[in-house]
Amino acid sequence: MQILVNSDNHIETSLAQMTEIREHIGQKMQRFEDHLTRIEIHLSDENSHKGGTLDKRCQIEARPKGRDPISVSHNADTLNQAIDGSLDKLATVLERTISKARIN
Repeated sequence: MQILVNSDNHIETSLAQMTEIREHIGQKMQRFEDHLTRIEIHLSDENSHKGGTLDKRCQIEARPKGRDPISVSHNADTLNQAIDGSLDKLATVLERTISKARIN
């Protein structure tokens, strides 16, 4: 499973932070590894320099094997909260999708 992390111009991340994010996502999505080819993460700060609440956004696009892509997003006060929120949503959708495929 390939994990790609992208950020907009308003998110300052180092190579070490990007690696840490990739590892975190890999750990959280490990149980779905056999069902996914790629996960692409898009991090953004919707208010840029203005600040405010719920302005950090994480959108995740997952590519299940032989199926259409799945996209979820979550807004939060911090990037870590946004990432975890979107990972929780993605896990819910993947569990539902995989269980439906097993029934059919």
